[in-house]
Amino acid sequence: MQIVIGTDGSARCLYSETIDLGHLGAVTISRASHVEPDDSGQWFASIIDGPTLGPFLRRSAALQAEADWLNANRLTAVSATPSLDS
Repeated sequence: MQIVIGTDGSARCLYSETIDLGHLGAVTISRASHVEPDDSGQWFASIIDGPTLGPFLRRSAALQAEADWLNANRLTAVSATPSLDS
């Protein structure tokens, strides 16, 4: 899990249950994407205000592409402050 800490002390991450984020303070969660199949059973990751990734044969591949894109483009691009990786 990658957590980016802003200069104002706020923390941003791709939601996971790896740690209890409530220990960091008040939590606000917002949807960044949707992973869904099409009529032929191929999977797509649709990033809100971003690209649609796919097609993928497996849901797990779409989920991984979704996480990779969000971590690279929404998480680190928002802040130049140091991040913590675990």
